[in-house]
Amino acid sequence: MHTINDSKLPTPMNIKNIELAIIGLGYVGLPLAVEFGRKRKVVGFDINTLRIHELANGEDNTLETTREDLAAAEGLKFTTKQSDLASCNCYIVTVPTPIDEYKQPDLTPLIKASETVGKVLKKGDIVIYESTVYPGCTEEKCVPVLEQFSGLIFNKDFYCGYSPERINPGDKEHRVTSIRKVTSGSTPAVAELIDLLYNEIVLAGTHKAESIKVAEAAKVIENTQRDLNIALINELAVIFNKMGIDTESVLKAAGSKWNFLPFRPGLVGGHCIGVDPYYLTHKAQAIGYHPEIILAGRRLNDSMGGYVVAQLVKAMTKKRIQVDGAKVLVMGLTFKENCPDLRNTRVVDIVSELKEYNCLVDVYDPWVSTEEADSEYGLTPVLEPAKGAYDAIVLTVAHEQFKSMGATAIRALGKPDSILYDLKYILSAQESDLRL
Repeated sequence: MHTINDSKLPTPMNIKNIELAIIGLGYVGLPLAVEFGRKRKVVGFDINTLRIHELANGEDNTLETTREDLAAAEGLKFTTKQSDLASCNCYIVTVPTPIDEYKQPDLTPLIKASETVGKVLKKGDIVIYESTVYPGCTEEKCVPVLEQFSGLIFNKDFYCGYSPERINPGDKEHRVTSIRKVTSGSTPAVAELIDLLYNEIVLAGTHKAESIKVAEAAKVIENTQRDLNIALINELAVIFNKMGIDTESVLKAAGSKWNFLPFRPGLVGGHCIGVDPYYLTHKAQAIGYHPEIILAGRRLNDSMGGYVVAQLVKAMTKKRIQVDGAKVLVMGLTFKENCPDLRNTRVVDIVSELKEYNCLVDVYDPWVSTEEADSEYGLTPVLEPAKGAYDAIVLTVAHEQFKSMGATAIRALGKPDSILYDLKYILSAQESDLRL
């Protein structure tokens, strides 16, 4: 049996006597809770009463787990009651860490979750954070809240760890168990126990980082690197479009070299890539450094919605299609293909920009919840687009349903002289009028 060899701990803790709670049951927390629930007793906590009710009935509206997955997690209990957390001694926090309208980190969910845990924290307990943060956030922002609400002292009475989430919504191949996990702890002994805990479920193994800050930094640069790579390809797409060269053809040619990275241009949204860089730049600016490359990449990626609409309007004008009052169909609203995740989707930038031109915009996405789209963005997707009704069609998300339709069926939704703009290379260059 693995036991923490730390004389400071009031009581010895080992793998066997860990009583686990997962705080936050969204895209990150639920798959984690389900996997641990196959191995041990787990309390799954969320403040969303409707979410808990649905999960208790075997329904996951994120589609990250199935009814069978939930049934197989026999040790998992769902609750909204803080009192149900009192019997636990290890808490994993998996709440969202978004940005606000000024692109600054919004730590409100993280602080609230820390308050909830702090109220039930006992001597010897461990709190592990998975939410994406900037380096230092766990110890600078979360630990003081835990101390305040528990009356306990960090690294004397309780301990912390950080193990960044690597969930890829909609990806059925790369799952919690098959993605290598970075782990860390506030003392060497706690780090070892946390690493052992995750190894219970992560078949791909773990990487134990030297400190919590190292693990936090590793997370933000993973997605910052992807953001910058996509920004480069987006800029190249703009350049090649001006030169009359098909970007996809260029990327395929360059991709014939073994070490050319297969990035493609497009909208950059979602809960990670479009958000995480701002956490890093926030901390960088706080310590007196102004990051130039990272923010330049962010500005470019955030401008792509406006660029797409400008290209579309130019094409419509050339075909003498009146832009003011034109009917435009936007196919896809989620931030990526084959999942219902609407978080930080940049498709809304295209919709908003089209409305600035007084276009009449219909959004069609068979994956999204109409209620969620209305609640989050004030949009009501159409259940079925009308055939022959649109002056322009924009393919924004590569859902399998759209791929299976093919060019003929998609074009049938537009008027005879309509413009078809394919952002995701769903169709060939010959089948569409515009491509990034």
